[in-house]
Amino acid sequence: MVLVSLKQAELAFGDHVLLDKVDLDIQSGERVCVVGRNGEGKSTLLKVLTGEVTTDDGVVQRRDLLKMSVLQQALPAKVDIPVYDVVAQGLGQLGEDIAAYHDETMKGEHANLDLLEKLQTRIESQDGWSWQQKVEAIIQRLNLPAETSFARLSGGWQRRVMLARALVVEPELLILDEPTNHMDIATIQWLEEQLKQFQGSLVFISHDRAFVQNLSTRIVELDRGNLYNWNGDYHSFIEYREKRLEDEAAQNALFDKRLAEEEKWIRQGIKARRTRNEGRVERLKELRKERGARRDRQGTANIAMSSSDASGKIVFELNDVSFGWENNPQVDTFSTIIQRGDRIGLVGPNGIGKSTLLKLLLGKLEPQSGSLKVGTKLEVAYFDQSRELLDDDKSIADNVADGKDHVIVNGVSRHVIGYLSDFLFPAERARTPVRALSGGERNRVLLAKLFLKPCNLLVMDEPTNDLDVETLELLEERLMEFDGTLLLVSHDRAFLDNVITQMWVFEGAGRIDEQMGGYSEWEERKKAQEAQFKAVEKANQQKQKAQQAKSENKAAAPAANAKAAAPAKKLSYKLQRELDMLPDQIAEAEAARDALAEQSSAADFYAGDQDTVQRVLADLSAAEAKLEQLEERWLELEEMAS
Repeated sequence: MVLVSLKQAELAFGDHVLLDKVDLDIQSGERVCVVGRNGEGKSTLLKVLTGEVTTDDGVVQRRDLLKMSVLQQALPAKVDIPVYDVVAQGLGQLGEDIAAYHDETMKGEHANLDLLEKLQTRIESQDGWSWQQKVEAIIQRLNLPAETSFARLSGGWQRRVMLARALVVEPELLILDEPTNHMDIATIQWLEEQLKQFQGSLVFISHDRAFVQNLSTRIVELDRGNLYNWNGDYHSFIEYREKRLEDEAAQNALFDKRLAEEEKWIRQGIKARRTRNEGRVERLKELRKERGARRDRQGTANIAMSSSDASGKIVFELNDVSFGWENNPQVDTFSTIIQRGDRIGLVGPNGIGKSTLLKLLLGKLEPQSGSLKVGTKLEVAYFDQSRELLDDDKSIADNVADGKDHVIVNGVSRHVIGYLSDFLFPAERARTPVRALSGGERNRVLLAKLFLKPCNLLVMDEPTNDLDVETLELLEERLMEFDGTLLLVSHDRAFLDNVITQMWVFEGAGRIDEQMGGYSEWEERKKAQEAQFKAVEKANQQKQKAQQAKSENKAAAPAANAKAAAPAKKLSYKLQRELDMLPDQIAEAEAARDALAEQSSAADFYAGDQDTVQRVLADLSAAEAKLEQLEERWLELEEMAS
């Protein structure tokens, strides 16, 4: 069933065409991701779907009585009202009444009874009590602190509340604009699971490639006013897009060659002009017109990094370093050595201490205990997530070049306007004040400024926020080429996988776990460990049950012997022999299980050969299953013999 349909829709802001006679159908039950470069008009397209923006031409049809909810990219002002009220307000005026009724009842004996009576009458007139139950159910499902002030929550928790507000109306179509922005990985994964359980249709924008891969069932690319549909996952979409762009480039090259030949013909001598074919002249005019209307794809940022001399072999050495804020430990007795060329990703929830540790390493904070030694010949470039290096009142060019006309890139002088064009800022845009830029543009300015500084230690605190996929991929390439030391804080799982070689996982209370490999490797190891723990726990429970049953049988034996009138049951020779052999078989199975469990619990087990790791885990699972089977058979025969 089609929920929303666009037919030959057109929309332009001045000379900038966002939609050029596009068609799009949103079907029930699908999860559509809208992708495209920054500034292409993705957010505007979502507003066209909701009706917030009207097209210049074409038809936009929505199914009658369609229920839609929108989760905006920007968080609302931090209003000082309870979470319950924010969620209930998603129901409009009825939600306002439900929230007011809830707040008044929370006052207990001090509640205004007249007000409660009026609110009750209004709620009952709209069958509102069922909606009150839905408000409470969604708050419970998303595990929200109902009575906590919305203003006191972190950005990640505020996004949870706004998602609950969008879901409470039980929409058939949910629209989300960059829902993962500034979320930590755990919250992003939580959001993925919530959206997978959503029964309606989703249309969302995201630059988080792992999020798109895990969630979308269809991808729609907005490119120079055109929409391109791909029914498949993100990985296959990338192949499709590259092929499409290659075909487009080949067609443009043939067109340009033909146009050049026609231009050459029209400029021939007097004799040729006397005998020229007027029809051919008209076709040339059409070719010129078509070429003038063509919108070339925006170039790719040309990010280049200034190199520096190598640092000393030891970059940092930490011995029992600790730091905390009041009663909140951020780093607790952490010891490690960072060597030249290490590529370390810092991973963990927001506010857990990642940025604090970076500031300790950079000397912006002093350890409260322990020692921190800094290596020699360090040239540091620091990308700060708060973008404090930028002056909002200055232009892009002045921010990057400090008011000068030229910058030095790898020892070569370049005009700042030419340098900024590498970062997709044309001349007129380069003179724009920073305060007028989008989040993605601000990040590109900061990268342009940062990469002018020769460095052998690159410290980046969430550099991927708001960057489009093409810029992300180019940044990945440059970081992989960087031969210095990299410390990276990021919540982008794909970015981490592609750039780092080891991780510091912040577990809370100042604990930091060092892991080799990228994020996906660590996640696989964590899942295997959790599965192993559950298997061992289950086996221990089965063993306890068997021992308890055996004890109960022994305790019951004297009483059974006292009942002379109740003759003992006899097993057949074959079953009795099986029962006699089972204790030894159980002991052997326990020994085999314990040996495999000990092997898998070694500190370096998961850092070894992955084929060996998987084989040992499979053997452990089989040993536990065999032990469980033997114990159940022993209980069965014991019961038959009693």
